Amino acid sequence: MPKQGFTISTDKSKLDLDYIHDYLANHSYWAAHIPKATVQKSIEGSECFGVYYQDQQVGFGRVVTDKATFAYLCDVFIDKEYQGDGLGKWLIQTIMADSRLQGLRRWMLGTRDAHGLYEKSGFTALADPLRVMHRLDPDVYKKNKDLNGS
Repeated sequence: MPKQGFTISTDKSKLDLDYIHDYLANHSYWAAHIPKATVQKSIEGSECFGVYYQDQQVGFGRVVTDKATFAYLCDVFIDKEYQGDGLGKWLIQTIMADSRLQGLRRWMLGTRDAHGLYEKSGFTALADPLRVMHRLDPDVYKKNKDLNGS
């Protein structure tokens, strides 16, 4: 359990959209240049988890799910200033224990550098990666001017 004063909430009204957008657009490798309107839309369509120190948001994670069979864990981050105290591990444990996300057959995520963190919660590399496909457009936020409204 992290230090006193930290909380995790699923209350979307507490989320700091400007903070989340800034982190994802300017500090993450996976969502660089993401428009604020896209972040807002992603929050509306996901189960979200905010990490707070007192009333200040210091982390975030979201789950895209049908709440029956599948969940995709994404946009997980802890502010650099607060890393190293177990907040990331606590956030993942909290997400995985959430009552709305139980009984799912498959969880997935993508990570470049946090394999050890996710392995602690039971994630493993794909047993048969040739069975999994994806379609990626890494420049969609740069080239689609309609998404860049905010």
